[in-house]
Amino acid sequence: MKVVELAGIGPAPFACMMLAELGAEVLRIDRPGGGLAFGPPELDLVNRGRRSVALDLKNPAAVDAVLQLVAEADVLVEGFRPGVAERLGLGPEQCHAVNPKLVYGRMTGWGQDGPLAQTAGHDIDYLALSGALHLIGRAGGPPQVPANLLGDFAGGSLYLVVGVLAAVVEARGSGRGQVVDAAIVDGAAHLTTMLLGALAGGSWKQERGTNLLDTGAPFYDVYETSDGEFMAVGALEPQFYDELIRLLRINPPDRYDVASWPELQKVLAETFALKTQAEWTEVFDGSDACVSPVLPLAGDHPHLVARGIFIEKDGVRQAAPAPRFSRTASELTQPPARPGEHTRDALTDWGVTGVEELLASGAAVQA
Repeated sequence: MKVVELAGIGPAPFACMMLAELGAEVLRIDRPGGGLAFGPPELDLVNRGRRSVALDLKNPAAVDAVLQLVAEADVLVEGFRPGVAERLGLGPEQCHAVNPKLVYGRMTGWGQDGPLAQTAGHDIDYLALSGALHLIGRAGGPPQVPANLLGDFAGGSLYLVVGVLAAVVEARGSGRGQVVDAAIVDGAAHLTTMLLGALAGGSWKQERGTNLLDTGAPFYDVYETSDGEFMAVGALEPQFYDELIRLLRINPPDRYDVASWPELQKVLAETFALKTQAEWTEVFDGSDACVSPVLPLAGDHPHLVARGIFIEKDGVRQAAPAPRFSRTASELTQPPARPGEHTRDALTDWGVTGVEELLASGAAVQA
């Protein structure tokens, strides 16, 4: 599968990173000099796994070059505000004119239509409006912000990947492409499906920190250890809870008496405060108590090491591709490219004509 990526930030690049790791040939179209990045290009890990071409899309010759790429592609991905790609001459209508089978993936926060479609926003805004942000936090406290993982990458990138792959399969049968409108606000709302059912059934309340999975239950929470670290407790089922109590060596109040939950929470907090995180990790190692240490990013727990979840690549510690396949293993093929690092070779490989003329005119730039 061949993918043309019109460079953006956050969820669209992450989706293209995943497509590349799943085996697609992804060509990233950067603006000359690059755009917004979190650190130097070699550490912008969401750009790993694909080559970069620098094109000035305000130049008609550069737009023509992209349309030549589109003619050879299965997928185009863009993350602009609605209407921007059309104004550049690279909207769905222009692209389908040269490739009717193209799957056109669009990544936005608010979607391609609706009152907020043209409005700026970020992960926190999409979570707020969808109700997902309201879910996260302790009783009596404000909503807590889950970095940008839940919106950008879960509600955005993953939905774009699923939509693109489904549309490619359909296009191979029908011979017709289509637009995939992946909006973070849509995906974030969709992620709450189980809890919406629980809300309708009366087993979930709107009030934060009062439910089974939002720290309302003392046996699904985090507890501080004597060294200022934390342990995560997820002992929901009775057999797991019994194992938790056995290993803690305590005689707690009845967990089925909701009125006693404040006292149970106090007992658990006092108990976990008696040992260090390392000591508690050893106590619960290999048990079914569903208790785990809260580790920093890129931790080195033996399970993470055994599965190779974090790897060293080009001197940078990073997450290995996921998910895993029994026959066709994913791998990290190349580090993040500098914008325009592969302009000449990639355009030539994809069959674009007049590459040297593009470079000479400044429509294309070789870094």
